[in-house]
Amino acid sequence: MSTSEPLLSTADFGQLRAFVAVAEALNFSRAAEKLGVSSSALSQMVRGLEERVGIRLLHRNTRSVSLTQAGEQLLQRVRPAL
Repeated sequence: MSTSEPLLSTADFGQLRAFVAVAEALNFSRAAEKLGVSSSALSQMVRGLEERVGIRLLHRNTRSVSLTQAGEQLLQRVRPAL
């Protein structure tokens, strides 16, 4: 990577921001409302982040959302920056 390339692209930042919103709300609908996006778009952003880092960050089912251990660690690292 050259020094002129950003450390995080706009898409990377958006995915991290989406993850933090869901992790804090533990609810896709509330997080989507807060960010002004659809729940589906938010889910796709989080899924894209999980695919990029190669690990599941959230446990999801039809009734609840919770953080995996990796998700908890990522949240602690990125929350102060966001």
